[in-house]
Amino acid sequence: MHVYRSHTCAELTKADVGKSIRLSGWVHRVRDHGGILFIDLRDHYGITQVLADPDSPVFSEVEKVRSEWVIRIDGEVKARDAELVNPNIPTGEVEVFIRDMEVLGAAEELPLMVFGDQEYPEETRLKYRFLDLRREKLHANIVMRSRVISSLRQRMTDQGFMEYQTPILTASSPEGARDFLVPSRLHPGKFYALPQAPQQFKQLLMVAGFDRYFQIAPCFRDEDPRADRSPGEFYQLDMEMSFATQEDVFQVIEPVMRGIFEEFGKGRPVTPDFPRIPYREAMLKYGSDKPDLRNPLEMQIVSEHFAGSGFKIFASLLEQDGTEIRAIPAPGGGSRKFCDRMNAFAQKEGLPGMGYIFWRAEGDSMEAAGPLAKNIGPERTEAIRQQLGLGVGDAAFFLGGKPASFEAVAGKARNQVWAETQPNEDWKNEFKFCWIVDFPMYERDEETGALDFSHNPFSMPQGGLEALEGTDPLEILGYQYDIVCNGVELSSGAVRNHKPEIMYKAFEVVGHDKAFVDENFGGMISAFKYGAPPHAGIAPGVDRMVMLLADADNLRDVILFPMNQRAEDLMMQAPAPATNAQLRELGLRLIPQE
Repeated sequence: MHVYRSHTCAELTKADVGKSIRLSGWVHRVRDHGGILFIDLRDHYGITQVLADPDSPVFSEVEKVRSEWVIRIDGEVKARDAELVNPNIPTGEVEVFIRDMEVLGAAEELPLMVFGDQEYPEETRLKYRFLDLRREKLHANIVMRSRVISSLRQRMTDQGFMEYQTPILTASSPEGARDFLVPSRLHPGKFYALPQAPQQFKQLLMVAGFDRYFQIAPCFRDEDPRADRSPGEFYQLDMEMSFATQEDVFQVIEPVMRGIFEEFGKGRPVTPDFPRIPYREAMLKYGSDKPDLRNPLEMQIVSEHFAGSGFKIFASLLEQDGTEIRAIPAPGGGSRKFCDRMNAFAQKEGLPGMGYIFWRAEGDSMEAAGPLAKNIGPERTEAIRQQLGLGVGDAAFFLGGKPASFEAVAGKARNQVWAETQPNEDWKNEFKFCWIVDFPMYERDEETGALDFSHNPFSMPQGGLEALEGTDPLEILGYQYDIVCNGVELSSGAVRNHKPEIMYKAFEVVGHDKAFVDENFGGMISAFKYGAPPHAGIAPGVDRMVMLLADADNLRDVILFPMNQRAEDLMMQAPAPATNAQLRELGLRLIPQE
């Protein structure tokens, strides 16, 4: 027999009754039932109930064990009485009578309990992450993550992609976030950077003729953490393909995403065909470029009903250039109490409030109520009701001004309206994907008036060089796209700008000359001069995928060893000071910060 185990703690069934076996694992829970000691013995695979009574030769030793001790037991498999069968675990029909036991690793008093669902402060959970990872839900999340990655690899390989590893130590590159810098010992005063993404390398692979690349790629960005963004590092399914259009990328990624979410989504429906929604349409209808399509509400422009109306605030706004009034329909929201609550919600988000109209029964007819209804009159309110398709018991909320000033709040309000007017949460039990396409290539800074790239500077502009030379930059669209699921952006991607003359011109539009491009992207621009194929790619975030599949609220619940909100590893105590010897070797000296 093996020195530690003949079976795992999930293997034993009724067919093993009468066998002498050996198990090793952690003491999950100890129960004393009138002198008989029951232990739930746990390993990576599951739980087996083992027991000892005073007739056991090691009963006195079993009495000493405590939670999370690691033990080995030898014993005999017995069938449980019918009324004591546990149908919730694979080993629920049997138990093991302990004949011998060895303590493999005793445990001190625990800073957090593994058994049960007690809540602990984040600092405690991260400092003792090795204990936190023993807990059932978190352990299962990490196991699922491994299986998701394995399935992603298989699905990409099945489509003819090959996995290549790109460098971790590389040159600094402006990708929209801060780099992590690594000082060079051999080249004092110079630094490597950890890659924010393998962007340039994967494009160089296309130039090198590798055609279909993918990688479960580590990426490093020195940025502030959020619930859907881990500080320091994250992983993505990075892919690139040659001689490919935007549609080719969609045809590769859609079945991969659909397959993953069908395989690991516990039977929840997945969008059969991902809709393609232009960026400007998404901002108009949903107030967001990452809309949650489980919510069917769509905002509409209703400016015509307020122009020249008795509601002077909106009427005056509409006399200014670039302004409009949008309505959020609220089926089932037709009460003053609900409308006041939504108005308060908008105020908490930084707006003066939201106007509203609600419709209620009045005898055999219907009445529009609320301050706006009184100000604009029955004809206009009826026109609004018909445009939005509303009726008795419904409401509508209104925001006005330049869209950029209210779109974000409008998007949040749309989600709030839907969440509060639903009698149950069944609508949450599905995965709704979409593509957001046709992003503007450029945007103008509201304060400085300067043009900048709105998305990815390496993207091919729609219309190519001709568009860059003859079109208003704010009207130029890029071959850029995002994939979104349930309001979470999983990835951005693009058809790449592979022609030097178009890249130089694209940067010239935002005020950067040829020398700037050569200095910052010299390796890639040089490669493009030696025959570059058209190519396109995307990089869905693995962490975010698993977060959705696991119904987790935070990325830290699907990552093995995450940092805290201050980008600190409390378990390994990083970052840590360097010694003077290390600094001297690198030619560095620290300047104390005030």
